[in-house]
Amino acid sequence: MKKKVLSLLMATAMVVSMVACGNTEGSGAAGTTDNNSTAATEDAGASTDDVKITILNSKVEVQTQFEEMAEAYKESTGVEVEVYCADTDTTVASQLSTRYASNDPYTIAMVDPKDVYSLAADYATDLSNEEWVSHTNLAITVDGKVAGFPTCVEARGIIYNADAIESITGETFNPTDYATLDSFTALLDRLVAGGMEKPVAILSEYWSLGAHYAAEIYEQQADPDAFVNGLLAGSEDMASNAKFNSMMDTFDTLIKYNYAKGSAANADREESSMKLAEGEVAFMFGGNWDWSVLNQYDYTENMGIMPVPQNMEDGMNTKLCGGGSKYFIVDSTDNTSEAQRQAAKDFLNWIVFEADGNAFLTEQCLLVPAFDNIDASALDPLSSSVKAYADGNNLIANYNYLPDDHMTVVGQELMQKYLDEKMTRDELAQAMVDYFKGATPIAH
Repeated sequence: MKKKVLSLLMATAMVVSMVACGNTEGSGAAGTTDNNSTAATEDAGASTDDVKITILNSKVEVQTQFEEMAEAYKESTGVEVEVYCADTDTTVASQLSTRYASNDPYTIAMVDPKDVYSLAADYATDLSNEEWVSHTNLAITVDGKVAGFPTCVEARGIIYNADAIESITGETFNPTDYATLDSFTALLDRLVAGGMEKPVAILSEYWSLGAHYAAEIYEQQADPDAFVNGLLAGSEDMASNAKFNSMMDTFDTLIKYNYAKGSAANADREESSMKLAEGEVAFMFGGNWDWSVLNQYDYTENMGIMPVPQNMEDGMNTKLCGGGSKYFIVDSTDNTSEAQRQAAKDFLNWIVFEADGNAFLTEQCLLVPAFDNIDASALDPLSSSVKAYADGNNLIANYNYLPDDHMTVVGQELMQKYLDEKMTRDELAQAMVDYFKGATPIAH
């Protein structure tokens, strides 16, 4: 799918914004002198013309789109936008801390939901009176003030290639027919019998296994917060937990039919995505963000996301897990001028209310909007699935308070080992319990 060009991009760019991706050196970096470092001395009532704002982008896969937007936005508004690409080797929180310590904060920072809660009191501008607040139910409010602007909606489940399935079964694929693990397994057997030897791909990356698949074990509990607090207190038993066993039953099934079975933890994401996109496999656990990889191959349009099949009767096998996944916060410190803060607010309004801002979000970045007034008809197949589940109120809320190292410890040290069948389920359950006993809770 070729990237469309923003309609407001001119043939000649008068001023090109400076962009730093993955580092903090150069213009605008911590320890250097730029418009932000003298922001507090600027006239608070100044016009936003010729104002410069900085943005930390933590969705690195859309950095190019942000760079192009910055150029176009300068042409249209006179506001210079300097976009930094977050360093994927360190947490966003630590990158923000460096900037705060040097009195050089980003004007706008894209953060995870839990970061909004931890930063709101000291660093986030109150956005409660902004018009866009009435157009979303996913804004984050902390201590009575709206602090987080929902950048996009993301959700996860089992990605399917319907064309690949239908070419073998000869029947229209309806994902709701395979909500139970029994029915899903029968379909996998049918695909194998029809010539698709291994119908499943499993992403082996620790973030997919830890922050996404394992996370659903907590998110699908009757009371996720109580369950996680119980694990932290050492009072919950994972091995006997019905949801843990249900999700692991499904995971075992995915492993059984995985094309990389035997060396699954070394499977390449690009190869797995290519196999799914081109129909060599039919299913892969993932989310709508995976379209940025899938669309690089000779993909079929007839794709989508379905809930994780389970035999439990709690209704969770009819919903995707997801919600607001990335949030913008606007800096509230004295190191950001009122003119910069107003320019930041104007930028958020541009995304929600202007046609070019809408196109940037949905057509250039391919993100699912969290606002009811934004047309989403141009979304890719995976995002269209997510939008349909969101519109139908069929999303299981993300749990945003897992310990900071959960993704790496559970994802990399435990789930990757289990994926390669080097750990039993009982061993995994005990290892997860042991991890939580020593983990640091996230205050909320």
